Amino acid sequence: MTVLVTGAAGFIGMHVSETLLNRGDKVVGIDNLNDYYDVTLKEARRDRLVGREGYTFEKIDIADAEALNDLVERRPDIDRIVHLAAQAGVRYSLENPHAYVQTNVVGQLNILELARHKEGLKHLVYASSSSVYGGNTKMPFSTDDVCDTPVSLYAATKKADELMGHCYSHLYRIPQTGLRFFTVYGPWGRPDMAAFIFTRKMFAGEEIPVFNNGQMKRDFTYVDDIVSGIISCLDNPPADDGKAAPHRVYNIGNNRSEELMHMIEVLEKATGQKAKIDFQPMQDGDVPVTYADVEPMRRDFGYEPTTPIDVGLPKFVEWYKKFYGHNAVLSGETSSS
Repeated sequence: MTVLVTGAAGFIGMHVSETLLNRGDKVVGIDNLNDYYDVTLKEARRDRLVGREGYTFEKIDIADAEALNDLVERRPDIDRIVHLAAQAGVRYSLENPHAYVQTNVVGQLNILELARHKEGLKHLVYASSSSVYGGNTKMPFSTDDVCDTPVSLYAATKKADELMGHCYSHLYRIPQTGLRFFTVYGPWGRPDMAAFIFTRKMFAGEEIPVFNNGQMKRDFTYVDDIVSGIISCLDNPPADDGKAAPHRVYNIGNNRSEELMHMIEVLEKATGQKAKIDFQPMQDGDVPVTYADVEPMRRDFGYEPTTPIDVGLPKFVEWYKKFYGHNAVLSGETSSS
């Protein structure tokens, strides 16, 4: 099969593309390579794939409907889409809200329109986020929960993506699966995420910002577990019974909520550095706890996350040291834990 992967130079997009290529699929990867974070990292991810048999990369912004339509006309063999391109980050949405609507809402609409008119499209899998649970307090978060109290614009745009997806599935019978990702980390990860920021600052001997005075818990999910879930969903599109929309939404996480302070302890062991902690109050748009109920993924796809942070974080640190050098210090200070 031939899969269009949006955000292919992104963290998860690169890993998904690599896995698809390894099993013999063709991949058409697109990314706009924007400067939200270190472009050289995005280029390095892209370069891992360019030149591999079955892989094609094009620099395209999903907000550019004309460019997307032109691509699909040139690649009629595309029969599945993994839509991962998005403007990510909770706190950045406070600074640049228009970027979130342009990419996450207009871009999502463009992908849906592409899917609507693409003959032979078998499945569209797209990224949502645990952020959609917003002010919910019941744990673990379940896809049966009502999600109408977003606490950030980012969360609101991802919930809008789910609603738009359902609408297009209902109207045009497009098989779709939305996946709510829970704090993904691992090699080639994003520099705006907590694991990356903490590791960089610990090697540099700098203080690390710890919000809500350390009273934070996250369902940290290793990237390999995320990718296995995405591929399982991609291979099993929802059936269309002609009645309900062929659209479904799942949580995809580690099914375990870890204390942020324990995560820091694991990083201290992996880096050999003692963390200098700067306790700070809760930031606007953030939530104190995330915890994924993954039973529907387990039931429908046999999904079983296998990587605890005690295993996954040392793997990230080893990649970091290899890629940047032991004492590398990068620009960019904004955490998105």
